[in-house]
Formats: sequence, structure tokens, C-alpha cells
Amino acid sequence: MSRLELRHVRKAFGGLEVLADISLRVGAGEFVSILGPSGAGKSTLFQLLTGAQHGGGEMFFDGAPLDDHGGHFAFMPQRDALMPWRRILDNVTLGLEVQGVRRKAARARVAPLFAEFGLAGFERHFPAQLSGGMRQRAALLRTVVQERDMLLLDEPFGALDALTRTAMQRWLEQMWRHHRWTALLITHDVREAVFLSDRIYVLSARPAHIVREIKVPLPRPRSLGGDTARQASVEAEILDIILNPEPNPQPPKGYDHD
Repeated sequence: MSRLELRHVRKAFGGLEVLADISLRVGAGEFVSILGPSGAGKSTLFQLLTGAQHGGGEMFFDGAPLDDHGGHFAFMPQRDALMPWRRILDNVTLGLEVQGVRRKAARARVAPLFAEFGLAGFERHFPAQLSGGMRQRAALLRTVVQERDMLLLDEPFGALDALTRTAMQRWLEQMWRHHRWTALLITHDVREAVFLSDRIYVLSARPAHIVREIKVPLPRPRSLGGDTARQASVEAEILDIILNPEPNPQPPKGYDHD
């Protein structure tokens, strides 16, 4: 059974149609990406999942209608959104404290994870004292420590420089293999999507619909210098889909919610 399933989801703002027809699924422990051009409505889809916006179609979690939006998802935005006046320890416990966890208990929960996230020794630092990559690791720690069913990652490395972004992609792939989080990533970076994902849904330009579902045939663990020929082939296939859209697109093959 899929953890998350969307059926013919759509959204319009006034007379502007943003999402035309989105049907997809994410299985337990799966890393799935939604890839599409800028302005295609990727972030709008996350707003529907978290309840920040409402649209048409059907959304299910573990086979039941998705009603309690906030109870299932831990959301990580593109910007780290760390509060500059709070130390890193207090930033990463913020989500737990909002849920009603006492500060002492929240700190005890996150303390063992600082070393795993490469942040040991920086608990008492302020965000301005950390590099961009370290700030993003802190933001991801703040996200996963909430222990929700699924991670929603909204272009989490989009604001980083190229070298830091590459290092963070490698680190995230390693962390995912260790923890096997159920994760849904939205990105416009083809290489990032192929490197991280089990499957990729390619969106059209706005009004967005699913153009193709791509299964990534790369074994894990993955490395940026691994099966470069096969990885390049998948990237080329996706770029061709995006740059040469079909005039009369059909629903992606292999999707059947019945």
C-alpha cells in the first residue's frame, strides 16, 4: 500500500489554473521526486498536502482520506528558516516545543543526533556562525526529529553554491539509506532528482500535469562518480521530456490507483 496517494489533484487561484491533474503515489521508505520547470506549481502541491491551500481531487495517506494534514508531514523549505537569535540547539528543538514537548525533553531527544548530522560541538552556536551546508543539516535535523510519517523537502539545497549543494546531496543520500525515511522532494535540478530518487514524476509547465513517471535504475549506495553512463542516460531522457513536451500529452503509463 502506498503511504501517500494523490488522485487527479488540481488547484487554481482565481482564473489562473496552476495544477491541472496530478496523480502520484509514494511508498513506505521510498524517496520520490517531483521535477518540473520553475513556476509549474511544485510548491503549491506541498501547500495542498500541508493544508495551507485547498484544491480539488483526492488525497490519501495509508489508504485513508488525508484530513489531518499536519499530523503526517514534516516540512523542510528551501531556506533553512533558522531563527538568528536562537542557538542551534534551540532551533532544532523548536518543532518539538511547538508540539508541546518540554524543552528539557526536546533537548534530550535531539542531543544524540548532533554527531550524526555533523553538528557536534556547534550546539551553542548561532546560525550566523555556521556555513550554508551546516545550516541546512540543522534544518533537516529540526525536520526529522519531529518523527512524522513523511518528509516534504522543498528544494532544500536550491540556495546553496554548487560545491556545497553537491556535498549535501551526497550526505542526504547516505542519511536516507541509513534511516529509510519516506520522502517526497520537489526540485528543478535534474541531476539532483536522479541521484537521490527511486522514482521521479516529471511535471509539465503550468497548468501542471504529470507527463511521465521515471523509475531510476541506479543501484544503491550511489556516488556522484558511480554509474555515470546510466545516470547520464536517465538525465538525458528527463531533459528531453521537459524540453520537448508532447503536443497532446497522455497520463503516465503504469499509474493505476484501482
